[in-house]
Amino acid sequence: MPRTRTTIGSALAAALLLAGCGAEVEPASKDAGAPKKVTVKRCGEPVTYTTPRRAVVYEGGSADKMFSLGLTKHVHGYVMPPANPPVSESPWASEYAKVKMLSDDLLNKELVVEAKSDFVVAGWNSGFSDQRGITPQILDKLGIQSFMHTESCFNYPKYPQKVTPFKALYSDLDRLGTIFGAEKKADEVVDGLKKRVAAVESKAPKGDRLPVFLYDSGTDQPFTAGSQVPPNDIIKAAGARNVFDGLDERWTQVNWEAVAKAEPEVIIIFDYGDMPAKKKIDFLKKSPHTKELPAVKKNNFFVLDYNEGISGPRNIDGLEKFGKYVRELKR
Repeated sequence: MPRTRTTIGSALAAALLLAGCGAEVEPASKDAGAPKKVTVKRCGEPVTYTTPRRAVVYEGGSADKMFSLGLTKHVHGYVMPPANPPVSESPWASEYAKVKMLSDDLLNKELVVEAKSDFVVAGWNSGFSDQRGITPQILDKLGIQSFMHTESCFNYPKYPQKVTPFKALYSDLDRLGTIFGAEKKADEVVDGLKKRVAAVESKAPKGDRLPVFLYDSGTDQPFTAGSQVPPNDIIKAAGARNVFDGLDERWTQVNWEAVAKAEPEVIIIFDYGDMPAKKKIDFLKKSPHTKELPAVKKNNFFVLDYNEGISGPRNIDGLEKFGKYVRELKR
């Protein structure tokens, strides 16, 4: 949860302030050079962190959160699977250039150990995975700290946490700021993002909300966005309505009959992977399931970049672009 802090003269008062806001700071060591320790929630689990020095970040969302907080010097390297757009397209391209690209494959335990990492940032089931043998519990036993995107904590075993996607983004920036002693920067970044969201919301069309379907992938059955992922908040803040916002899920599979019944006026194409946005649009225009949809017949397609759709600061870039699209759309 974002916090507003004021400068307090004594270290004790500062510690009390942080403790009251959900983070516990251990008393300062007699050794002035000792790393700071703080207790911050990892999903719903309180975890004590020592200031990390060699972070490994998975995908653009994790890297962007760290870079936006000015924490590049704490990042050893990043893992970027092929689905991700080139890092050269990132607003933080210059920061990516300062750290190592460790792999273009999925996150795995061996890579983290080989990198001598002391901190890993990723999402649950999108980075961390029981099936692939890299979970926070496994890393804990190896003495490697980890942090999970709050947006992905929805179905995290034992310690789930359910927060709307934009609030989850703000929470992550706030928590990372606390872990790295960058609270003031985190407050500034979160405040800036909130103001940008409010600006879009203030200009959103009034009246009935435009029904929107997000097409992720799938031909036999489509994958789409439920209520627990950033595109749902992007659509809502822009003044429209995700036709599957009633699904208490993250990225999920539906059927074409449900899409047709929803009669979307706009289709968001989630752009990533081996199937470019144009091919997805071509498929929707030809498929008997979708070619008669209002959005398809009106050619109302909006392309959302991968890193604007997964949890990260670029969610707000995606919101601003989609908000403009909705405002200018002829209805």
